[in-house]
Amino acid sequence: MVAVSAMRRRCEGCRYAPGLMGVQISPSILSADFSRLAEECDRVAGAADWLHVDVMDNHFVPNLTLGLPIVESLLKRVSTPVDCHLMIADPDRWAPGYAEAGAGSVTFHVEAAHAPIRLARAIRAAGARAGMALKPATDVEGYADLLPEIDMLLIMTVEPGFGGQAFLDVVLPKIRRARELIAGRALDLWLQVDGGVSAGTIERCAEAGADVFVAGSAVYGADDPAEAVRRLRAQAEAATAAAPWAK
Repeated sequence: MVAVSAMRRRCEGCRYAPGLMGVQISPSILSADFSRLAEECDRVAGAADWLHVDVMDNHFVPNLTLGLPIVESLLKRVSTPVDCHLMIADPDRWAPGYAEAGAGSVTFHVEAAHAPIRLARAIRAAGARAGMALKPATDVEGYADLLPEIDMLLIMTVEPGFGGQAFLDVVLPKIRRARELIAGRALDLWLQVDGGVSAGTIERCAEAGADVFVAGSAVYGADDPAEAVRRLRAQAEAATAAAPWAK
C-alpha cells in the first residue's frame, strides 16, 4: 500500500483534506434525472465519496448543462461533497467562484486556462481541492511540472462534452504514465478518470493507476445507484490491490 507520508497534502485550508483515502467513487449527476436532482443525489448518499457535477458552457465543449446558481442550490441540499468539473472557457475567471460557493473539489481544463498555476492556487485559497483536467489527446508530459501545484489530475477517457460515451482504451497508457510521474515526484496526488467508466472498464483504469473514478450511466442507469457504487468500488479496490503501482 501507499505509505502514510505519501498520502499527506499541503492543502491545509481545504475543506476536504485527504487524510488516508484509497479508491473513491464520484457518480456523475450528468446521467441523473435533472427534474429531481436533489433526490437523485440522495440515492447515492452514504455510498459515494463525491457528487461529480459537470459544468459545460457550450463554448469549450459543444454542450450546455448547469452553472454556478444550480451548484449553489445543490450545495444547500446535499451532504455528499461536491466535485465540480468545469468544461468551460475562461476558467481563470469563473472557477474560484465554485470553490467560494462550497464545492469541495474544483477541476479546470488546462487547455482552457490562461494561468493554471495561479488558478490552482486561487481555488485552493478559496478552500477547495484544485484539479487539472486533460483531454484524451493532451499529453501529460507537457504538464508534469504543474503536478505539485494541484491536488488531483483528471484524465479524460472520452472526449469531454457528453455522457454515455464509450471508453477510450487508447488513454490507458497515459494513465500509467501519469501514475509514474506522480510516484516519481512522491506526490500524494489523486488521479481521476472520467468517461465510460463502468463494470467493464473500471478494473483496467485502477490497474493503470487511477484511484478516483467518475461513473455516470453506470451508476444512474442502474436500478439501485447506491449498490452500483458499492460494486464499482469493490472492483476497483480488488484491481488496485493487485496493481504493481500500489505495492
